[in-house]
Amino acid sequence: MENKKVTKWPAKADFPFARPGLVYICSACIVTGLLFFMGWWVPGVAALAATAFVCWFFRDPDRLIPGEENALVSPADGRVVKAEKVMDNDYVDGPCIMVSIFMNVFNVHVNRVPFAGTVEETTYYPGKFFNASLDKASKDNERNALVLRTNQGSRYGVVQIAGLVARRIVCDVKQGDILVRGDRYGMICFGSRLDLYLPMDTRICVKVGERVSAGSSIVGYMA
Repeated sequence: MENKKVTKWPAKADFPFARPGLVYICSACIVTGLLFFMGWWVPGVAALAATAFVCWFFRDPDRLIPGEENALVSPADGRVVKAEKVMDNDYVDGPCIMVSIFMNVFNVHVNRVPFAGTVEETTYYPGKFFNASLDKASKDNERNALVLRTNQGSRYGVVQIAGLVARRIVCDVKQGDILVRGDRYGMICFGSRLDLYLPMDTRICVKVGERVSAGSSIVGYMA
């Protein structure tokens, strides 16, 4: 049975754009309007194109969340770049299954909760800004990690990782919050990566190279 949600983001989008992007969208619109008002048509057209891209980047579509019991959904749109067993000492404390999803600048960047649970830990790690598709990004880049405890007693980690262009991580949950599978909980601006650290008995059903959608694609099944 899913937990009662207490996340700050609405379950259904009441606005077509992600809230963290509103400041960028408004700023771009103001600059574009000023350029046209001053009669600078060529820069104005360029600014208009940039504004359209910013609006498109911060799009926040609703998603159909799978209702299958124990289904683990993707926390991000993008391409699976890793799905393998690892020895983790930061989030799960022991052997686990790591699934990494790389988001390029053209993907929706709103992040969603993979599986219902209570937030036990939330940790910010300052770091570098290597290309998020590289393996070393998982440990060296700036990142924000959540560790959740499910109703079944399992622990798993989900880590937002900044990339070469991404310089802002947004996470709207804190320790003690109860999260629902598929709910929005944050985003990373302008290209990035999400890492999942899952119990060894999780049945993974995605492969490296496969494209997934946040909240609607099933990554695997928790035991």
